[in-house]
Amino acid sequence: MASKSEEVFVGAIDQGTSSTRFLIFNVKGQIVASHQCEYENHYAKAGWVEKSPTEILESVDTAIAGAGRRFKSLGYEASQIKAVGITNQRETTVAFDIETGKPLTNAIIWNDVRTKPLVRQLIDEAGSATRFAAINGLPITTYFSAVKMRWMLENVPEVQAARERGTLRFGTIDTWLIYKMTGNYVTDVTNASRTMLMDIKTFKWSDECLDFFGVRRTELPEIHSSAEVYGTIADGRLKDIPISGCLGDQQAAMVGQSCFEAGEAKNTYGTGCFMLFNTGDEPIFSKNGLLTTVGYQLGPNAAPKYALEGSIAVAGSAIQWLRDKVGLISAPAEMGFLSDTVEDNGGVYFVTAFSGLFAPYWRDDARGCIVGLTQYATRGHIARATLESVCYQTRAILEAMRKDSGTELRRLRVDGGLTNSDQTMQIQADILDIEVVRPEMRETTALGAALAAGLGGGVWESEAELRQIAQSNVTAFWSHITEEKRAEMLKGWEKAVERSLDWA
Repeated sequence: MASKSEEVFVGAIDQGTSSTRFLIFNVKGQIVASHQCEYENHYAKAGWVEKSPTEILESVDTAIAGAGRRFKSLGYEASQIKAVGITNQRETTVAFDIETGKPLTNAIIWNDVRTKPLVRQLIDEAGSATRFAAINGLPITTYFSAVKMRWMLENVPEVQAARERGTLRFGTIDTWLIYKMTGNYVTDVTNASRTMLMDIKTFKWSDECLDFFGVRRTELPEIHSSAEVYGTIADGRLKDIPISGCLGDQQAAMVGQSCFEAGEAKNTYGTGCFMLFNTGDEPIFSKNGLLTTVGYQLGPNAAPKYALEGSIAVAGSAIQWLRDKVGLISAPAEMGFLSDTVEDNGGVYFVTAFSGLFAPYWRDDARGCIVGLTQYATRGHIARATLESVCYQTRAILEAMRKDSGTELRRLRVDGGLTNSDQTMQIQADILDIEVVRPEMRETTALGAALAAGLGGGVWESEAELRQIAQSNVTAFWSHITEEKRAEMLKGWEKAVERSLDWA
């Protein structure tokens, strides 16, 4: 057994939409120390969401300092951290000057919708929102980085002046952090695949996409794999430690959940749900409104893996609605207690279409509805119907993924707040009729970044080692109901979905 001074660790920067965390993992994938720095974004106008890139960088420094103090108090030294990985909010876009190293304007956050008029204009020019999907896997929407870059070029004088000087550089958050910490101007394939500018087959910036969006190749970083040394940290507590892993947040969770084989999928149950389905060595372009994206590339010579991505708009937020708007519960933890008071949903279904239904329905005229109410129905039935709604919509997304990929689902790996409920996960297994796997260690996003960094930095040698770490200590759920019962439940859900349509 190694002495304390001989132990080896890997760090992970988890830069999210509203906070930054730094976590330090041991070689077993266990968290030894961590620190979180929360912050608020700026909302200058309706629909605008932005943040100072300098403040984002400062939040990283604060998180590293906090975790470092805890790490040192346990008797360890920073030099025992052999690699650092980065996982980040995707699509959020920074513009900076390569000569001064300073940002030219606030970062436009991924969920900012100021570009709606521009998106309409671009779709008209392109002739279709999916004009470039065969190249980049994505539709033209407010979501992705290229539209944010175009908006900056048209509306920010400092960005225009930097272009004239030839010093303008764009980047997603990973690029900004790596540049400021190491001096190198790079990104990884997963983040580049969310810009709308990368050809997801060649992993090069696409001339056709660059021309259309008006971005120059010289204004974009070099594209690298998700697990290699991008540079060493120039100063601070982590001086001389390599940054050797980089993944967008949802892809990092996919690695942290060891979804390494075609047919494996992960679902993160948060305010909404994000699902990624590993489709293997070739990109699959969806016929069901899903996004085609790069899953990961664990090394410059490793084969890239692709994924289909889908999302559910309302998951945990339905529970918040029951608490804050309806008063059915006073705390989210009551949902499990209430739903445990009934054997089934009592014929009650809750379609949580507060702002329409996403894939595979794609009905923006849908609205939320609770159907099947009788005098028999109780608070418990409504609580259970709420949990079931997330599970039915997960099945619908995964069915769309199966149809697009032609690959049977092997298992669903789960993380996020709702997975703390054994009952919800059992309902999910009943509805899907496949294995649902929940890890004991729920920090799968940060773990994914750490695993990539450890692989890129030589702490671990193979994907097999990563799988062993990520799959240790899991709880598996299997269906406990008959096929007839499942068919009856699904039939009721589809009838409820029909009732939710044509309201707007």
